Amino acid sequence: MLYLSTRGHPERRRFCEILLEGLAPDGGLYLPERYPQVDAATLARWRSVFNGGAAGGYAALAFEVLSLYIDDIPAADLQALCARTYTEAVYGTAAIVPLKPLQDPSAGPEQVGFYLEALSNGPTLAFKDMAMQLLGNLFEYELARRGEELNILGATSGDTGSAAEYAMRGKQGVRVFMLSPHGRMSPFQQAQMFSLMDDNIHNIAIEGVFDDCQDIVKAVSNDLAFKRQYRIGTVNSINWARLLAQVVYYFAGYFQATRSDTEQVSFTVPSGNFGNVCAGHVARMMGLPIAQLVVATNENDVLDEFFRTGVYRLRASADTHETSSPSMDISKASNFERFVFDLLDRDGARVKALFGDALGQTGRFDLGADPAFAQAATRYGFVSGKSTHADRLATIRDTFARFGVMIDTHTADGVKVAREHLQPGVPMIVLETALPIKFAETIVEALGRLPERPARFEGIEALPKRVQVMPAETRAVQAYVAHICNKKGI
Repeated sequence: MLYLSTRGHPERRRFCEILLEGLAPDGGLYLPERYPQVDAATLARWRSVFNGGAAGGYAALAFEVLSLYIDDIPAADLQALCARTYTEAVYGTAAIVPLKPLQDPSAGPEQVGFYLEALSNGPTLAFKDMAMQLLGNLFEYELARRGEELNILGATSGDTGSAAEYAMRGKQGVRVFMLSPHGRMSPFQQAQMFSLMDDNIHNIAIEGVFDDCQDIVKAVSNDLAFKRQYRIGTVNSINWARLLAQVVYYFAGYFQATRSDTEQVSFTVPSGNFGNVCAGHVARMMGLPIAQLVVATNENDVLDEFFRTGVYRLRASADTHETSSPSMDISKASNFERFVFDLLDRDGARVKALFGDALGQTGRFDLGADPAFAQAATRYGFVSGKSTHADRLATIRDTFARFGVMIDTHTADGVKVAREHLQPGVPMIVLETALPIKFAETIVEALGRLPERPARFEGIEALPKRVQVMPAETRAVQAYVAHICNKKGI
């Protein structure tokens, strides 16, 4: 399997090369030259694998999916990596991603299921663990095989940072520099990251919003000389390996919500950077019977605006709302370029003109009049909706009152929008994004009570913290990375 750039660079790379790179040399994102097709016989076999108990399960399914895209890691090694990553010891349940029904008993027979897919059972209580735990093991494996080291530069609006740091802490050959928007994460999210004192973990709080952090990561990745000198890699969802790992739980959710491989399901995904739902797009392109991919946004509704109008319009930092679902406070959705590449029949030159030129010059582009835009819904199944703070509160209250299930603010955005897109006879699966404790302030506002806190996180906000506050300047971050690396002798 070879990988190409969304912006048309002629070079093709193999998986382990792009695993350690991040962006393509022309600033594009990597995608496979083709999506492997899963026929009816393969889907039936995978269902059997997933339901295979001790002989199968989620780890075995992960190996089946990943092996279609990874041919430069021996099969036995890849199988071992998957088995080491997806264990009951790490996720607290043998199912790894169990479905939670939110089906109203009074619902008519036409609604065949409404579920949460529990993706937040990992070490940091967020869905990012599902991919990041695998990424940590892949990095350590490949770096040991090469006898190299890697400096990971990442940006987080909340959950990516802690998931990456918990996955990479103590890993041989890996050092992490994680950028986050200063003062814009929840206290719990900040404590998860800033309380880590591991020698290979470095937190940087940027005086700005998440988009500023993301812009710095992209700028450093595009500085090829610096990138090569300091061996810079990424863990954000611009890294194909992370997005690929997320494809697996779409198949796992499908197998749990259906009995036969002729049935369709829909997925609703709380969306900011478009990585999580882009993994659903990949699963659908492979042949998973997905009726709709529902994009749920908060007040930062850049993606909802596009799927309604065809206009992709960035917001200035000052116009990016600070909301109670902060991990979605994003106006530049990095992974959206991957979908537009497919939407425009993989025309790299046109994608480069849109994302490399138009956005840089005017901050927007308009595909509303383009015949391809209609295919976003008709061919690719995308629809969207928006949720507000009032909606979140109402949804959290309603879900707890009717089902006894407490959900976090981002998942509430998903549940609210999902109910607007139900189709008769099609199960709806909402991807859970995090456990409620990560956003306790809003849960208390909605329910008047604190959410449960796992014992290992008791008192985490009071722990000593280590973080560097910096201006939103690429050179300042590069200078800090260089200083640490030179001191450590990379």
